[in-house]
Amino acid sequence: MDYEGYTIWLDCDKKSAIRFRYNAQRDSGSYKRAKHFKPDPRIPKYCQQSSGKSYREQGKTTQFDRGHLVPANHLDHSKKAIRESNYMTNILPQAKFMNRGAWLLTEEIVECYRDIDELLVLGGAWWDNSIDSRFMKSHGLPDIPDYFWKVIIRNDRIISWWIPNRQSATKKRLDDYLVTADFIQEKTGLALPIEPYLLDQKPTLSWYIPRGCNKG
Repeated sequence: MDYEGYTIWLDCDKKSAIRFRYNAQRDSGSYKRAKHFKPDPRIPKYCQQSSGKSYREQGKTTQFDRGHLVPANHLDHSKKAIRESNYMTNILPQAKFMNRGAWLLTEEIVECYRDIDELLVLGGAWWDNSIDSRFMKSHGLPDIPDYFWKVIIRNDRIISWWIPNRQSATKKRLDDYLVTADFIQEKTGLALPIEPYLLDQKPTLSWYIPRGCNKG
């Protein structure tokens, strides 16, 4: 499914996006993110979540955020694009401290480096053999992703992460989740659109946030 500024691949059985792709270009906008989430009216109901409500478990404190695959902030050049980023086709349950921790830091890295060079950003979700259907009744979700992955390509440099969808995945632990793009290919079975010589690249540390970077 092509949206303005990004593409996602949907799995109707999972009622979820399984991967995404976009080019992160220089920040040139400041449209505000929409407050509300809702299903995409163009997508059949059997292919997406049934509700845009928050992921609340009855009688429990909310442990999962409505986590963006492609962040709204990277689409703030267009009112339409940033509004569509809140469609539930771009949203999955993400452990609260992972969404606001390790995953957020990958988004901030993109936010900073896109002002230096145009970036190709690839990513997705991955499920293991366990079934977690806690949001089946509220959202029609048959399962919750166990991992999220992301690959950033900057000219001839590449960085990749395989991040567990757990509360322990904080910003401080992002380096623990560094992998090669080849590892992601082997786990997911996808043939990523990456030059072969980049597949084995793995920096020892995540790219640092440049001083003075505007993350807004």
